[in-house]
Amino acid sequence: MLTIHAADQLRRTWDSEPIERGAVVVEGNRVAAVGPLEELRRRFPAARVRSWPGVLGPGRIHEGPLPDAPSPRERVHAVLKSGSVAVLARHVGSPELRAAAERNDVVILPGPRPTAIEPSGRADLAVLDETGACVATVCAGRLVHRRR
Repeated sequence: MLTIHAADQLRRTWDSEPIERGAVVVEGNRVAAVGPLEELRRRFPAARVRSWPGVLGPGRIHEGPLPDAPSPRERVHAVLKSGSVAVLARHVGSPELRAAAERNDVVILPGPRPTAIEPSGRADLAVLDETGACVATVCAGRLVHRRR
């Protein structure tokens, strides 16, 4: 199923110029297209549209220790709630924590790297409000967090 995630602004990288009323088309776990919402609606008329308030950009990388929580699953969920879709390997040392990350499609990286939204790339997205708080997280094409 095709889904268009749209927001007030889109940033392909967090330091790039914004696209006003920008959007990302997601097919499965991949990015199918990126651009202005109206253009993507014309190109993909059958796609479901999810509109978010704020700025849509690439999913974040959680670079520190995972938040404290009662279980590995809840620790990974706390990362997803922050807009992060990747963690650093040095912070997921236990087999239980690594398994929880893998079950949720959270990428385990050897070190930090730049993030970007690119056609045919993995669909890892975050929507942030004006304070920088996470409104929604899409990890490998799945909506895994949305603020109510």
